Amino acid sequence: MDKVLVTGGAGFIGSHFVKRILQADDVAQVTVLDALTYAGHIENLGEAFLSPKLTFAHGDILDADLLDTLVRRHTAIVHFAAESHVDRSFLAAGTFLSTNVLGTQTLADAAMRHGVSKFVHVSTDEVYGPLPQGSATEADPLRPTVPYAASKAASDLVALSYFHTYGVPVCVTRSSNNYGPYQHPEKIIPLFATRLLRGQQVTLHGQGQHVRNWLHVEDNCAGVELVLRGGVPGEVYNIGGGTDLTNKELTDHLLRLCGAGWDSVVYVSDRRSNDIRYSMSWDKLAGLGYRPERDLEDGLAETIDWYRRNTDRWAPLMRTPHTARATVALAPAAEEARAH
Repeated sequence: MDKVLVTGGAGFIGSHFVKRILQADDVAQVTVLDALTYAGHIENLGEAFLSPKLTFAHGDILDADLLDTLVRRHTAIVHFAAESHVDRSFLAAGTFLSTNVLGTQTLADAAMRHGVSKFVHVSTDEVYGPLPQGSATEADPLRPTVPYAASKAASDLVALSYFHTYGVPVCVTRSSNNYGPYQHPEKIIPLFATRLLRGQQVTLHGQGQHVRNWLHVEDNCAGVELVLRGGVPGEVYNIGGGTDLTNKELTDHLLRLCGAGWDSVVYVSDRRSNDIRYSMSWDKLAGLGYRPERDLEDGLAETIDWYRRNTDRWAPLMRTPHTARATVALAPAAEEARAH
């Protein structure tokens, strides 16, 4: 692979992937491109900056000139950069379409011009829409119900079109719900954890009947790496194998781990377009050797412990979720990335 460009590499999943791929002997350079919006934080990369392999570029996925500069210096791309929160997509659908669809197209254009060896586009199980029964395979139709999922489905199709039309070696991964350390507290597990650890109440939509598959972020990153190394261009790979839980069952786990009781839970009206259940088959990726390894109980305990020990990382986000930015010390790194 030699030189890998990771977009969105300061985000939750992207930062875990960067730390993983830096350990690979056949990777000489990893460049992270991140806009450092509210959900991307340089602190997520932490000790990764000790590696001489890592370069950081502060920039937007829609900046075609910057992408052209970066892509020409890399042999592979892993594309995590995206707007990803369902509730925010209700209020800012245009932003989601711009970043997720046009951003993917701009990156794919650069990949086409510079002939990368592999382009992995990271997506979500939500593109399949609700499945009251059964599990989606990669060949099933896409039926997204909310602007976020629609923008990801569209970006999947844009990425794959660059394989069929221009021969760009694109693979798409679609994973179930990820959890683990560093996740922004807008998502359900860190949101509930940070509220319960402060002695506050949490709200459960409907009767907590919605079913999600929970996959540890490290297992997802292992799947993405497998696709980067062995995925067939033009193919889609589902990454699952976590644990199916209703939101009420998930809440029960979180209450216990945070030392709280059900008196901390308030039931509220269901969210609009709240899909009842997601489910995917991951047999195709298993054929590449994929096997999830992280146990739910251990993974949740580790995650809650991280939030308990790192209040300095998430407490400021509870007050100013839209204003997290790079520190002044990052400016030279960003300028260096643009200059090469």
